[in-house]
Amino acid sequence: MGTGVDPRVGSVSPTEAWDLLKQDQTALLIDVRSRAEWTFVGVPDLSPLGRETIFVPWQEWPGMSRNPTFVEALAEELSGRSPTALLFICRSGARSLAAANETLAYMSEQGVDVGCINVEAGFEGDLDAEGHRGGVSGWKREGLPWRQT
Repeated sequence: MGTGVDPRVGSVSPTEAWDLLKQDQTALLIDVRSRAEWTFVGVPDLSPLGRETIFVPWQEWPGMSRNPTFVEALAEELSGRSPTALLFICRSGARSLAAANETLAYMSEQGVDVGCINVEAGFEGDLDAEGHRGGVSGWKREGLPWRQT
């Protein structure tokens, strides 16, 4: 798989991601954070849209080693679905960008045409002046629905 950023990978703010999910019933949100993050930090809540987030970790906690079966696990989650767009979210937008790039390469190899879109700033957003997340940008900061698991 490629290591660079594919120019075909889109980028949206969390609010734009929410709006896309609201408008396009085939679009899916993929949370690529670790299980520990889902448990302790919370997850996007798509229930107001009558939808569910798909959870596939890009890296495995505690060592944060790369999940070698990420694209295969995601393909299994997508089995039988034909989304027009896959939106990827992580803590701050870095892991989700990598996941979107690898997924696009994989889907292209499979002959599947699907938009892969990174959710900029992710779930918790950028660091503030004190080195904390959640107050500057991100899904939670933009007031989008979320819940603890």
